[in-house]
This record gives sequence, structure tokens and C-alpha cells, in this order.
Amino acid sequence: MKIYTLKNNNNVEIDFIPRGGQVISMRVPDAKGNVTDVVIGYDTLEEALKGDAYLAAICGRFANRIANGKFELDGKAYTLDVNNGPNHLHGGNEGFNLKEWCVEEATVEGATSAYKLTLVSPDGDQGYPGELTVTVIYSLNNANEFKIEYKATTTAPTVINLTSHPYFNLNGEGDVNNHDLTLMCDNYTPIDEKQGTCIGEIAPVAGTVMDFTKTKKIAEASNSDFPQMALGGGGLDHNFVVNGGGKGKVVKAAVLTAPESGRTLEVYTDQPGVQLYTGNHFDGSDTGKGQKPMVKQAGIAFETQIFPNSPNCESYPNAVLRPGETYRHTCIYKFC
Repeated sequence: MKIYTLKNNNNVEIDFIPRGGQVISMRVPDAKGNVTDVVIGYDTLEEALKGDAYLAAICGRFANRIANGKFELDGKAYTLDVNNGPNHLHGGNEGFNLKEWCVEEATVEGATSAYKLTLVSPDGDQGYPGELTVTVIYSLNNANEFKIEYKATTTAPTVINLTSHPYFNLNGEGDVNNHDLTLMCDNYTPIDEKQGTCIGEIAPVAGTVMDFTKTKKIAEASNSDFPQMALGGGGLDHNFVVNGGGKGKVVKAAVLTAPESGRTLEVYTDQPGVQLYTGNHFDGSDTGKGQKPMVKQAGIAFETQIFPNSPNCESYPNAVLRPGETYRHTCIYKFC
């Protein structure tokens, strides 16, 4: 399994592997030039291949959850893997995070380095209809922007929702509870207590701990007794509605800052939603980088995407891709 590296002139280096397009390292300097790996993962390639395969990998065909692993499309019912309680998660038991992607060097205007990842998912893969051809371009520029550009076409009507799943810790260790977070999101999609995922509701964040429209510590939400935190597994695991998202333009969705290191991450996307997940399932039983245990809330993921369970919710954005159409999705993680 080869390791590929993106580099720029500011000592930012990003390593990834073909299995799942998994990013195994993001080395980023702070204001004083001290370089730290800011994504949760493992010390060695061997550990990465044996460990949590969702860490910083491409998730699909449908990232996030589909209720009961079922959806209907054009009057036909489809049944998918149920691998997360009563729901289908991140494409099923053998999602895109476990596939070996074809990787080739690419040229992207303004980028210091870039690679194109390609995958063909056959008709019926994990229960999804249509042969899906996917390309993902990873690129890095001297503005410290790690850009992920997704494109996909299909031979039959299908549903699609691709994302990347890195957990960021801008200090490189400990947890992210003291990180400052700002979201350009006035609404979110609450988790239904019985279903364990969203079922069509869109709610304002105002007046709740979900309100990050003004900067505050992650802990103010994730460690609160707000009922949604328990439904998220003891912290944030929620989709937020990006203001102005899903309209064809890339907009800022989030800003994360670690006061200790001074590093800042800005998240941009053209998607309607961003799922925030604070790694609530980490319990210290898995050993991560530096041979330190992965503790609860060791990192926070920003998964830009269509809303969870969109195929079953008319009030949510369209997740259907048809022959002749092209699915497109851009996400930018910018280090400041």
C-alpha cells in the first residue's frame, strides 16, 4: 500500500493511501513554525490498515445514515446493510472507505500538488442501483487549502452522498473540548429519539446549545445535558444546515481554533449541510498516534454533505443522481 504526499511551500504535508483515499497524516505548522500532525490516526501504515477504517477516509455511496437501511426510488424499494443500530451508515459494511481507489498524479490550477482518485462501484454494490463512476481530486496550495473535489456519474437512477471523515485536533493531542468553534449555520436537523437519525425536521439553533453562530467552546454543547447530546452518543453527532449552502457556490461553513496552539481551521463547502462529530465512540481502548489512547472527543469531524436520511425525507435536499447528470461536491479545509 503506497503512501502519497501532498506538499506546499509552507511546510504543510498531507499523506494518504489508496485504501479509502484515507488521509493518515496532516502535518501543519503553528504561528511559530512548530509542525504537528492535526488529524487523529495511527503511527504506522500497518496500524492504519488494521484500525478504524473511517478515520479520514472517503465515505459513500451514501455517507451518514439512511433510516432502516431502506429507500424507494421511482417506485422501487431498495434494501441496504443495517450497520448502525437500526440504520444504514456510510455506505454499508463494505463502503467506499474500504475500497482500493486508483490514484494518479494530477494538475490543478494554483495547486502545488494534486492527485486524482478513481473508483467504479458496480450496479448493486451494497444494494445501491446503477454503476457509479467516481473521481475525487485531492489538492493542496500555498494558501494552505486542502481541497477535495468529488464528481460522479451513474448508469441508473441512484442516491449519492459522498464525504470525507477526518477528525481534527489542532493541538495534536488531548481532546477538542477547549477548541473554539463558530458555525455559519442558523439551523440543524435534530436526531429522532426512536429512529436514531434525522427524519425530516429542521430546527433553529437559537436558544439552544447547538447555537455556534457566535464563537464558543465545543464543550458548551458536547458536555451539556441537552437531550440531543445523549442521542449523539454523548456529544455532537449532528448535521447543521449551512447558511447559503447547496446553491452551487462554495461558502464558509465553520471555523475551528485551538487557543493553545493558535492554529485555525476554516471549512468551506458547496453542500447544504455539515455533520459535526466529536468522536464520542472513542473510549481509550484503541491506541493512536504517539502510542496514546484515542480518548472520547479526541477530535472533531466536519463532514460536508447532503442531509442524513435525505432519500426518505421530502423536506431535505435532493440526493438522487440520474443518468446524464453529474454529482459534484467541493470541500476545502484551510489552515490559518
